[in-house]
Amino acid sequence: MRYSQPKTFFRIFYYSFSTLTRQTRATPKITATSSSNLRLKSSMSSLPFIGSFFSRNNSTNNNTMDTSYPVQKTPDEWRAVLNKEQFRILREKGTEPPGSGKFDKHYPSEGVYTCAGCNAPLYKANHKFKSGCGWPAYFDSIPGAVTRHEDRSFGMSRTEITCSNCGGHLGHVFKGEGYPTPTDERHCVNSVSLNFSPDDKVVEGKAEGGGSKV
Repeated sequence: MRYSQPKTFFRIFYYSFSTLTRQTRATPKITATSSSNLRLKSSMSSLPFIGSFFSRNNSTNNNTMDTSYPVQKTPDEWRAVLNKEQFRILREKGTEPPGSGKFDKHYPSEGVYTCAGCNAPLYKANHKFKSGCGWPAYFDSIPGAVTRHEDRSFGMSRTEITCSNCGGHLGHVFKGEGYPTPTDERHCVNSVSLNFSPDDKVVEGKAEGGGSKV
């Protein structure tokens, strides 16, 4: 989902290709030209980095339930409680466009960011900092709230972060970028994956599945 700084050019490149690919899939007719394009796309799939731009999903089978998380739901059960965009990002490991999220430039003095899937507390307001990356950035999380996984999608190695309570995809974490923060880490998170409570006490005890409390 996220890439280490600098990445402005990459973000433009990635989302331009994503938009083009969606338009191509929506076109019912296959002309001589589009046939050539299909052959080109087929050849690109053998190159992991280029081929990844044309993949529907950048992860393995996301419909498989991971029983290591306290909150367990089938894909249909998640669809019943999440909107379409939340399901795409939290359960299918999607990514919102940079600069589009409601929490990108949201800097409260206090409060808690919670998982949009299960309400588990994830980040405190004082964990958030201005990174300029286009997504909400946090230098740390509430202890035990976030789980890290190796992510080898797009032909590179990154660290994915998920909600420890329900397994919902949050984004990726990067280290050593030189930000003046206590951890020198940047948790780059989708706004769609989050909710916000301005008062810590509102969040306590409300996480589904007995998740962590502030």
